[in-house]
Amino acid sequence: MFFVLSKVLWFLTAPSNLLLLLVLAGAGIALRWRRLGLGLVAAAALVLLVGGVSPLASLVFGPLENRFPEFRDDGAPVTGIVVLGGAVETGLSAARHQLVVNDAGERMIALGDLARRFPQAVVVFSGGSGRLTGDGAVSESAITRRHAASLGVSPERITYEDRSRNTHENAAFSAALARPKPGERWLLVTSAWHMPRAMGCFRKAGFTVTAYPVDYRTGPGALGLHSTAGDGLFELDVAVREWLGLAAYRASGYTAAVFPGP
Repeated sequence: MFFVLSKVLWFLTAPSNLLLLLVLAGAGIALRWRRLGLGLVAAAALVLLVGGVSPLASLVFGPLENRFPEFRDDGAPVTGIVVLGGAVETGLSAARHQLVVNDAGERMIALGDLARRFPQAVVVFSGGSGRLTGDGAVSESAITRRHAASLGVSPERITYEDRSRNTHENAAFSAALARPKPGERWLLVTSAWHMPRAMGCFRKAGFTVTAYPVDYRTGPGALGLHSTAGDGLFELDVAVREWLGLAAYRASGYTAAVFPGP
């Protein structure tokens, strides 16, 4: 129920979708109440300008990405590595017979890199299908198994968790699969902006992990204007969704804090 509800609510609250709703509502209302309708269209234009072109998305992203520091290898042995799904385009990968990744593809790059750097470590890939209609959907784990060699990793080296549909299930199912012991060191790989929610879920599942954030969207020059409004709106969608996700997970008891930190 939570999974379905989260998908529906996000469709209705995404900034880019709200922008479209404002335009449609304004155009419709203008047929009867011209001033009110034009006001809504003007509000949509303002949202497009502020959300799409201004540095707003970067300002919203910043606290998420900087919550956990970049990983620094101190030489301590690594027991295992958990890589969260969300980077694999399953439909395109299946149709084109090659690994197709999205804007979070650095997660897959890190999988290959860490598997080679820590050859004795257990590698767990956690990724089912996030589609609402899950019947017959190919999981990210299935695609990763099929194309692991393209990442420089033997498919047999990876342990696959293929049932999870969200971050809460990533943590719960990975913990059950890995069965971590006290004193072990496990790295958690996911996008930097997603790391606070992921760490909160893994802590709630009793799985102690060290953050290995990747897929950064902000940097020293992040407060500049976006070259296209589409880029800015896309980034704003991702950032707003993550903040809403943090609030929803805390309210649902999936995390112990609204904004988990180190």
